[in-house]
Amino acid sequence: MAAQHVNFRPGPLRGSVAVPGDKSISHRALIAGAAAAAPLRITNLNGGSDVRATREALIALGVHVRNEEHYTLVDGGRLLSPATTLDCMNSGSTARMLLGACAGANVTARFNGDSSLRRRPMEPVAAQLRAFGAKIDTAEGRLPLQLFGTPEIETKRFILLSPSAQVKSALLFAGLFAGASVTVEGDCGSRDHTERLLAFLGADIEWDGRVIRLGAGRIEGGSVSVAGDVSAAAFFVTAAAITPGSSIRVCDVGVNPTRTGLFDALRRMGAAIEVQNDRMKCGEPIADVAVEYRPLLAATIDAGAALRAIDEIPLIAIAAAFASGTTTIAGVSDLRTKESDRVQAIERLLRAVGIESVYDRGTLRVTGGTPAPPRQTIRTEDDHRIAMAAAVMACAAGPLSVDGSASVEVSFPGFAAALAALQGP
Repeated sequence: MAAQHVNFRPGPLRGSVAVPGDKSISHRALIAGAAAAAPLRITNLNGGSDVRATREALIALGVHVRNEEHYTLVDGGRLLSPATTLDCMNSGSTARMLLGACAGANVTARFNGDSSLRRRPMEPVAAQLRAFGAKIDTAEGRLPLQLFGTPEIETKRFILLSPSAQVKSALLFAGLFAGASVTVEGDCGSRDHTERLLAFLGADIEWDGRVIRLGAGRIEGGSVSVAGDVSAAAFFVTAAAITPGSSIRVCDVGVNPTRTGLFDALRRMGAAIEVQNDRMKCGEPIADVAVEYRPLLAATIDAGAALRAIDEIPLIAIAAAFASGTTTIAGVSDLRTKESDRVQAIERLLRAVGIESVYDRGTLRVTGGTPAPPRQTIRTEDDHRIAMAAAVMACAAGPLSVDGSASVEVSFPGFAAALAALQGP
């Protein structure tokens, strides 16, 4: 059956909004709960289908996961080899991080996912875990893959070939579930949610943005409250920054410095973004984020800032479309292997509204102007972030439609309704 087109309308954003629990932290909290010495109670767990993939895979591995009215309870123990294939759905986080946990637990398991996930690379994490001692076969570096357990732990000291929070976390979870100390070197400031969560739960761990050392031993149970997802907040922040008349506050958002590259990029363009009421929650910094519209100017966004905003690069490109001058965004080549080729998706969206962009060897250049409502429906390739980015574009460019919004359920159920509420009647 053909996807139903979804329409988004223009208009300023005003008022306050809350966002779902952070997707990245939610995955990690579920996996950590499976390794904890006592049950772990998780509040504000992200309700999207990506996190559901991790939850259901853990259940297939023998973990007791129970949804209560206001929290999710994870009662872990030893992971068991599942009777069926672990379906990672559309979630690269599930596939890569659970592969590490299962390798550490000496599990035999088959991993698979949907057609989009089967196009994404798994060899970078599989190669590192083979060095750990795991026996893994992939389908030419992709899913489906077969893990045949870890007969003997070999390497415990790893060097990342490129900064990847998922690969780094897979190695840490391998050590955690094996009860073995591990060291991971070569990080370049990728998101550190795993390190923070493990430290909060009592692990012997230290890190400095380059090297992570995890000691042997179990972690504690207890309670974890998941911060609001900064990647979800990013859509409202960008929409307000580009739409005249906007003034909003996004409440209780995680502001982990490894994830706030979008805020820094928008500020370089002249956006009025203020972080207020900052505080700590379960090892993570959180705050309220206030945004008011202000005309934007082009800026140069370096690869370091892009790494801290890798999921938000489409939004930086949209802001650049409304900025005066040509914005340069470096370090975006990893976008080509996300849920879709997001470089192509960005270029397609900008072209539809009359904005010129050029991609060359990992750098994207966007020449700002006056985006106009597109005449055609925007093709999203079932990529949730592209569908929501198109909605952001509509706020300032004029009405547009996308070829379906079901993919939004991956990370932000209720996004369209929340956006409409900020725009008013």
